[in-house]
Amino acid sequence: MIIRSAEAAELPRLQELERAAGELFRPLGMDAVADDDPPALADLERYRAAGHAWVAVDEAGTVLAYLVGETVDGAFHIEQVTVHPATARRGVGRALIAHAADHAHRAGLAGLTLTTFTEVPWNAPYYERLGFRPLTGAALTPGLRRIRAAEARLGLDRWPRICMRRDG
Repeated sequence: MIIRSAEAAELPRLQELERAAGELFRPLGMDAVADDDPPALADLERYRAAGHAWVAVDEAGTVLAYLVGETVDGAFHIEQVTVHPATARRGVGRALIAHAADHAHRAGLAGLTLTTFTEVPWNAPYYERLGFRPLTGAALTPGLRRIRAAEARLGLDRWPRICMRRDG
């Protein structure tokens, strides 16, 4: 597996990965998440153009997973990390997060942040195993508060969500 910057021509594939991974939410009664549209190509291009979109590819060059994010309040905020279900549980997501952490370190950022569902096994419990800790109250930065407010407007608060952080 190789992790590298996403190419413009691969952005539709990232949408395909998102749709496939979304289906995993259906058995949890989270049909609205499963049915949600993937990130728009323009949004994915914005991350890519900023140098904040990475893909994990196999030996044949097939994109198996991706991660996009941006700097928020002095940390690298992981907006989305998605692994195709057929590739899950093989360390691909972990490798992408490690790549984002390396990027954050090189950029002089304090660590990584993300928002996620608390009761989905491959969400908050997974990130805790990777060293992320929950953030609440005063620990929430203004940028994270804005992100959570935007998520609430999208209806994601129908299920418990949390902000998390992994330092340095």
